[in-house]
Amino acid sequence: MNAYGLRIAVPRGVMMKPTLDSLDRAGIDTSEVRGNDRKLLFEDAGIVTMRPSDVATYVESGAADIGVTGKDVLMEQHTRDVVELADLGFGPCRMVFASIAGEPDPAEVALRRLGIMRVATKYVNIANRYFEQTGRQVEIVEVKGSVELAPLTGMVDAIVDLTATGTTLRENGLVVREEIAGSTARLIANPASHRLKADAVDRIREVLLAG
Repeated sequence: MNAYGLRIAVPRGVMMKPTLDSLDRAGIDTSEVRGNDRKLLFEDAGIVTMRPSDVATYVESGAADIGVTGKDVLMEQHTRDVVELADLGFGPCRMVFASIAGEPDPAEVALRRLGIMRVATKYVNIANRYFEQTGRQVEIVEVKGSVELAPLTGMVDAIVDLTATGTTLRENGLVVREEIAGSTARLIANPASHRLKADAVDRIREVLLAG
């Protein structure tokens, strides 16, 4: 276990390297994690690695004391009982409403026709809340894979998706119509760990923010 006595949930994918860099600055040796991309649990470092979408689940359950995940995950899984401790600033991206470039804005078309838009997304809760707040009727179609394909095949009018640079959208002939929210990496904690291991949690939070 690391010097903080905390088990830390680390997201795999694009946020993994900056998270490990931050933990290195906090005095946690992440060399074994970097050297083995198949192993998931690293007891000596007190690190467990997983998909970003699973981090809040492990932290809520107490399987990890703290973790790093995107704000998009916390917005989508808004009922998770975790404490959001800090905005770590890395991994910036945007949740957007997008549709096929060169075609009329589907939201305006639906409004004129008093119709219901069909919107594909992996982020069902975020999309539902956004359209409810903006007073628009939508039918949400949940997809697990490449959401950009859905409007190109005519299955839906538009999508709600996460984008960092917009390159994938542009390469598939899509354009951003509205920005829903921004997202960066967040440090979260299990509520019990936040109380019972407050000194350790506060120390690592301060070090990560200082880095």
